Amino acid sequence: MKIARHAQIIKLIQQYDIETQEELARRLNETGFQVTQATVSRDIRQLKLMKITKEDGHSRYAVVQNPDKEYAARYVRVLRDALISMDLAENILVIKTVSGMAMAAAAALDDLNWKEIVGCIAGDNTIMCAIRSKQEALATMSKLQKTLESF
Repeated sequence: MKIARHAQIIKLIQQYDIETQEELARRLNETGFQVTQATVSRDIRQLKLMKITKEDGHSRYAVVQNPDKEYAARYVRVLRDALISMDLAENILVIKTVSGMAMAAAAALDDLNWKEIVGCIAGDNTIMCAIRSKQEALATMSKLQKTLESF
């Protein structure tokens, strides 16, 4: 059922300029899929749909041709806006962020799927990234700095 619903979602967003989750849910219901807005929200995440801006300034959902590159650019923007400083404590990369941005920045780091990072724990303005080794921690810090400079 989910595969068929996902196929229908893609068909609908290619056929119509759908701006909201509610509109997508309504159109799905009209085609025989009984869904809630919460289900549509999950489907949008799973399909990695993005909102794009149309010429008239309104937005619509679209399938992104290169989602990994698009998402990476978004994650780097979040990290660039949030990051204040970085430091190492053995194999733990400690990142200081703007107040309230640590969770978003940690989620961005997690979603980049760097093999060196085992996981991140975030508070309000501090992230602790567990790195596999001391050497990889230093390399990851350097990689993060270069990534932020390159985008």
